[in-house]
Amino acid sequence: MRRSSTHDAIVIGAGPAGTSLALALARSGWAVAIVEKTIFPRRKVCGEYISASNLALLDRLGIGEAWRADAGPEIRRVGFFSGNTSVEAPMPGVKHGAAAKDGFGRALGRDVLDFLLLKAAEKAGAELFQPWRAVAIDRDGEVQAVRIQARDETSRDQASILRAPVVVAAHGSWEPGPLPSQLEKTNRSSDLLGFKAHFTGSSLAPDLMPLLTFPGGYGGMVFADHGRMSISCCIRRDMLARLRRNLARKRQNHVSAAEAVQHHLMASCRGVNDALEGACLDDAWLAAGPIRPGIRSCYEKDIFRVGNAAGESHPIIAEGISMALQSGWLLASELAGARSGEAGREAAGRRYKAAWTGLFSTRVHVAAAIARLALGPGGATLMETALRNVPRALTLGAQLSGKTRLVPGFG
Repeated sequence: MRRSSTHDAIVIGAGPAGTSLALALARSGWAVAIVEKTIFPRRKVCGEYISASNLALLDRLGIGEAWRADAGPEIRRVGFFSGNTSVEAPMPGVKHGAAAKDGFGRALGRDVLDFLLLKAAEKAGAELFQPWRAVAIDRDGEVQAVRIQARDETSRDQASILRAPVVVAAHGSWEPGPLPSQLEKTNRSSDLLGFKAHFTGSSLAPDLMPLLTFPGGYGGMVFADHGRMSISCCIRRDMLARLRRNLARKRQNHVSAAEAVQHHLMASCRGVNDALEGACLDDAWLAAGPIRPGIRSCYEKDIFRVGNAAGESHPIIAEGISMALQSGWLLASELAGARSGEAGREAAGRRYKAAWTGLFSTRVHVAAAIARLALGPGGATLMETALRNVPRALTLGAQLSGKTRLVPGFG
């Protein structure tokens, strides 16, 4: 079956960046199509923490109360677990603007958050194509044609052409593909691969979110919804391969990547071992990557980019969801008032790039500096020494990462 339809905007990807954009545009009267390849609800490799600076935005998007009802406890302390070292300090709270009533961030599973946002976008009028995959983008006169494919219940290919003057890449940066906005797949020994799992029965303090450093990687832990403790981490590809070989040799059997990661975390970080001792794994570990930190183009070849497609910080600062939500809102704000035609889109693209850079570039650079220190020779030891002597440096780091910076227009 083949059909064709025309919209004002086509959004590829239904994560927080894509759905926040689609929702805002639909409420502005735009005809929006969302293309998402996966059935929801679905789990994702993600730290799941949302800074308090986003809560006024969640209210504006219409999911604030639902988020408050489901999210985990307020995170009032930031921590550092490395080797035998455990350090804690106050988490900076939002004390001004519309978010002041919610001074501290909380965590909510992506299986819950993404579903909330997508349903809100549909309710606002966005047309959903799920599970469909965008496989090509071509110029078609004054608009762009996005070819999407799916399989029906009889495993037959279905194809459709969606047309719109505005196409937004919200597909992330981890998965390669045929679209001009997708990154080329490369494999390097220094690649950072992402892992994530939920545990129940963890002894981690409910109000604490510790940064984890361990040989070859870094990560974090936080209590999310329904008593689930979320642990996520990144580990170098070469270190993971070495860990799997060594553990397999010791056990005399095959060892999965997830087994090697969990064993390494618990063996090299006392804080993780204490938090997971007696806890139960809630569903299987997830893996993704490699991650591709850095600043990319916000608008290129008539394609706008939001979320990780536009730029990605090292997840060591736990700001991924914040950057996704806020970038979607920034672009929607620029597009809603843009003139029609190519010149109008280019002007909106320039304004969006300037706004994106002003809001996110510091976070990206701070995250890169912290990650280099954590992953470099002797870096974790240096961090341990510094933080034991000056625990409040954790509070400063949380501020520099953007956790108290409100989205423009919400102050």
